[in-house]
Amino acid sequence: MPPRISVHTFLVFLFDLLAVVVAWAGGLLIRLNFAWPSEVGFYTVLILAALLPIHALACFWAGLYRGIWRFASVPDLKRVLHAIAISAAGLVMIKAFSSFPGSTLPRAMLVLYPLLLATIMCGGRLAWRMWKEHRMSRSLPATREPVVVVGAGDSGKMLVHTLEHRTDWRVVALLDDDRTKWGRELSGIRVEGGVDALPRTLEKHEATHVILAMPSAPPAAIKRAANIAMSADARVYIVPGIEELMCGRVEIDAMRPVEVEDLLGREPVQINEAHVHKVFARRTILVTGAGGSIGSELCRQLAKFEPKKLILLETSEFALYSITEWFASHHPEMTIIPLIGDIRDEARVEEVFSVWHPQAVFHAAAYKHVPLMETGNAWQAVSNNALGTLRLASCAHRHGAERFVLISTDKAVNPTNIMGATKRLAEMLCQAFSTLSNTRFGIVRFGNVLGSSGSVVPKFQAQIASGGPITVTHPDITRYFMSIPEASQLVLQAAAQAGNGEIFVLDMGEPVKIADLARSMIRLSGYTEAQIAIEFTGLRPGEKLYEELLADTEHTLPTPHPKLRIARSRQVDEYFLGNLQNWLECSTPLDDETVRRNIQKWVVEYTPSPPKTDIPLSRGVA
Repeated sequence: MPPRISVHTFLVFLFDLLAVVVAWAGGLLIRLNFAWPSEVGFYTVLILAALLPIHALACFWAGLYRGIWRFASVPDLKRVLHAIAISAAGLVMIKAFSSFPGSTLPRAMLVLYPLLLATIMCGGRLAWRMWKEHRMSRSLPATREPVVVVGAGDSGKMLVHTLEHRTDWRVVALLDDDRTKWGRELSGIRVEGGVDALPRTLEKHEATHVILAMPSAPPAAIKRAANIAMSADARVYIVPGIEELMCGRVEIDAMRPVEVEDLLGREPVQINEAHVHKVFARRTILVTGAGGSIGSELCRQLAKFEPKKLILLETSEFALYSITEWFASHHPEMTIIPLIGDIRDEARVEEVFSVWHPQAVFHAAAYKHVPLMETGNAWQAVSNNALGTLRLASCAHRHGAERFVLISTDKAVNPTNIMGATKRLAEMLCQAFSTLSNTRFGIVRFGNVLGSSGSVVPKFQAQIASGGPITVTHPDITRYFMSIPEASQLVLQAAAQAGNGEIFVLDMGEPVKIADLARSMIRLSGYTEAQIAIEFTGLRPGEKLYEELLADTEHTLPTPHPKLRIARSRQVDEYFLGNLQNWLECSTPLDDETVRRNIQKWVVEYTPSPPKTDIPLSRGVA
């Protein structure tokens, strides 16, 4: 569709025609030493009259009036040069096929005319843009927030250009670890050094905001820059990823504050999507706990691999409604079967398998909160985590499911609490079924995931929002963390390559001190530790200082994926399944101490934690 001819466009068109007149007259004056002999006047006017329509057509053909002068850029200048080239070619044709007795066009005009025309047309557009930007910069408020940008590459350049015209931000300095850029300028902004110079640069410019514009940098580099910025009490924002830059511009809305996940410094997960697709495409898949943090993300990840049906089994009506609505919005083409049900309900589980015949099962439903399960709820933890797994595994075996994947936890390793011990029982149940079933049973064991419903992150966020203090059980307590999407992708990879009965251990990276995590969240929220205190409350019942991913008697074997290893754990004997089933199906609830004593018979590595004692720990930061 041709551009609408506005008054502004018409004035630009007249400017381009005037440029032809000025370039033509100026070229002749230069060639004739600024004298205008009368004998060449009529001939040159005739040529000029022929050039004007040629140039007008060339300008429209080149699309000169599609661009906006205020945003004139290289593509616009290319269009100008195309139009000038056609106009110059027209001059050559006129000189070659026309002649007037006694009149000759100086050959120098073949060079002078296009050069002057390019100078006037390009220079006019550039001057207009500079004038408009000058006017805009003068109209910007003097109170714009100074900001330091880390990253002087392509994304940094686009970011600086975008922020030039914003009313709330003002870039005062650039930093980059590439020493060849130090001392140079990008759009008038000086590169003042590397990332280590960030505290000094913030103080120099009295800035309190930092934007990390390095989307292709490794996570460790982003983590380092964010930590340096936070140590200087700066608010830190990040350009999320290269996909947000593909459109060729960066808007402030495309950025987000640095989050806890960015501080883990974990490399993005790359899974063998072709293999996962081959295993799960056109399959009917059952996900238990489908509304939970891991279960819902597993469902979202599975949607990429085109399953035939997804059966979502969940006890929470609202959680089931939420994940169902997500699929209605994002994957309306998928067949979703939302089912309310308890995995301990033998009749309901049998009905699910009889009616829908799932070919793969991802068992994510579990009670996971350590202190809650430790006191007053031990038998319920056994019933849900162990008996529920027995019900599902038994149905998967009888109905000939192809795969059964148990989502386990690092707390199942040398457990000291009921939750970990019951998850170890669930692992052992799957190991037992793997010896007698054609169904492939696999177990995936990993640590904490950031942002899950039971994670410390939502708790800390709520405590910060209420003004503190943040409560941490012990100054030295550490945990392994990964993001929910990362954990879910690795679960799918492990499920696709599972043989039978293996326990897959995910690469959780380096353990994180919970106190350090709390300090980072305080700084990310714009507070100091003087404003939001950290209070140490003592270890809770069943809680360890350090989590383990492998039991003492286990060893691991590599897999084709670098972030997955296989743990060889203690095998169960042939009588285990029958004897355990008799105990699990006991109709009378047992008290906590009885549960602990009985579990020790099955899980010999389980050592119940001693009763909580008062440990004198000071308030505030350790």
